[in-house]
Amino acid sequence: MAHILILAALPEEADALFLGTGDRADGLFAERRLVVGGRSLTIATCGLGKVNAALCAGMLGGDADLLLMTGTCGSLDAAPGAYWIAEALQHDYGANQPGLFRRYRAGEWPIGEAGEAHFSAMPDPGLRLPHARIASGDSFVACPDAAADLANLGATLVDMEVGAVAQVAARLGKPWAAIKAVTDEANGDSAGDFHANLVRAARVAGQEVERLITMI
Repeated sequence: MAHILILAALPEEADALFLGTGDRADGLFAERRLVVGGRSLTIATCGLGKVNAALCAGMLGGDADLLLMTGTCGSLDAAPGAYWIAEALQHDYGANQPGLFRRYRAGEWPIGEAGEAHFSAMPDPGLRLPHARIASGDSFVACPDAAADLANLGATLVDMEVGAVAQVAARLGKPWAAIKAVTDEANGDSAGDFHANLVRAARVAGQEVERLITMI
């Protein structure tokens, strides 16, 4: 039976997936386990940020066939709704040089010529969601200037976890995927917008993840 590890940063995001089903275990990540369509699912609440996401993916992902992330994100230049994350990078990994911060793929030497900084997700099985590149880092982006800098990386979405899950998946030699829904526009209103839209956006992403599970 295929085993899929689904990570969510927040309880609201984890609870929005397969509402009210599964058996919850006590533990660091409050895992909920269930079987859907012949697939064994573990839904884990990893906590905010790259370290929490990597810790959870590393501890629970060893026997998983797929690492999958659900939840919410900010928009850099994207309409509201849910997105298939085709590419993820860590925007705070790189090299500080005079007048310049150069991004490298997380885990690679941040010295010399910088190549592609992103990790690529598994192929889209046909969800017909818009595709996006997400920039992940250990900061909540609520500043138009910072958002514009990240948009220069080709990213249209921003969060704090997916890039780390992608790096762990690459290190473990496993495929990864992520579906995220927009809560805010990474500007001065983002804190309020995030809280106002969290539950709704989490459910939007959760519904698309549920659809994905039936297709893979």
